[in-house]
Amino acid sequence: MKAVILVGGEGTRLRPLTLHRPKPMQPVVNRPFIEHVFRHLKAHGVTDIVLSMCYLPGVIQDYFGDGSAFGVHLAYVTEETALGTAGAVKNAEAQGHLDTDEPIFILNGDILTDLDLGAMLAFHRERGALGTIALTPVEDVRAYGLVECDEAGRVQRFIEKPKSLEGITTNLINAGTYILEPAALRLAPPNQFYQFEQGLFPKLLQEGDPLFGYPSEVYWLDIGTPEKYKTANVDMLLGRVSGCIEGEQRAAGVWVGAGCEIDPSAELIGPVALGKRCVVGAGARLVGPVVLGDGCQVGSGVQIERAVLWEEVTVGLPSAAPVTVDATIKTDVTLARDCLVGRGCVIAPGCQIDGAVIADQCVIGAGNILSKGLKLWPHRTLAAQTITF
Repeated sequence: MKAVILVGGEGTRLRPLTLHRPKPMQPVVNRPFIEHVFRHLKAHGVTDIVLSMCYLPGVIQDYFGDGSAFGVHLAYVTEETALGTAGAVKNAEAQGHLDTDEPIFILNGDILTDLDLGAMLAFHRERGALGTIALTPVEDVRAYGLVECDEAGRVQRFIEKPKSLEGITTNLINAGTYILEPAALRLAPPNQFYQFEQGLFPKLLQEGDPLFGYPSEVYWLDIGTPEKYKTANVDMLLGRVSGCIEGEQRAAGVWVGAGCEIDPSAELIGPVALGKRCVVGAGARLVGPVVLGDGCQVGSGVQIERAVLWEEVTVGLPSAAPVTVDATIKTDVTLARDCLVGRGCVIAPGCQIDGAVIADQCVIGAGNILSKGLKLWPHRTLAAQTITF
């Protein structure tokens, strides 16, 4: 079987983290998110994968190549303009990548899930479905479009974000994983923006084609916001969702990559995952869930709690501060809590980072206070003075 993964979105809700790195390449426990999706597909025997791309396609293709190093075979389809979810799959078909009589898995490229794809395929085949939509339950149905099915699972209607709960008999939503027979794509117009949710699926329902919903209560998460992206890292560290955590497990919930240097007086309270070549100084405390990317350096006495740092981040090293430190600013404690920090950032001593999102290559001078809700865009420098946002 083949799978198409839709990875064309710009990831606007994740900005500024997605300005230079598309959402599928955002690291989850130090591996690109889409690599975890590959592992999930491989576990269910699917290794022939088409990536439908639009935004920053070179970043993805340069990293994965033909996929052989990751145990899969990859083909790439790049859109000049966004074609929508169904339009993207129709485009892959038009370029000859879906020449098959077998059903096709289609996955949104921002969903982390433990969905049993084999069981879903068996369900699809047993019912003679033309299309099957994975469904997941939610608590607040008013925030989502709902999918109502009969007892056999056949889709009866789609309900767009109900304002009232009157007459609502389901709490199941589209979970972003589909199985389609090739014949289902006949209804999708070529070279046009066309969506599964508002276009192809309602059309199949209108035509009377067998369209089914496959409900499942397994782990499911859309990583499309900073908070949800951080949750994905936390949940994988805590074992709430399947994933691959690389490195040597030196203690319960503590993984350390090759070439790391950790001072004996440093305290790592799991779950914590360090990438390769990280340095953790004397008296530093890492209170999990914490992820440090390759080459991160953590100074003496620094505290990091519930945070995700990308590659080559420097925290709390006076020698790394590129600005003159005001003598009136306290520099003996640096705290990074509940934050996301992009690649190559420099955080000088005495900073308090609490709940902020910091993009790549930012320089934060000593004593700055960055509070929850702040987003710092790439290549910004905050001077050596206390600034509260």
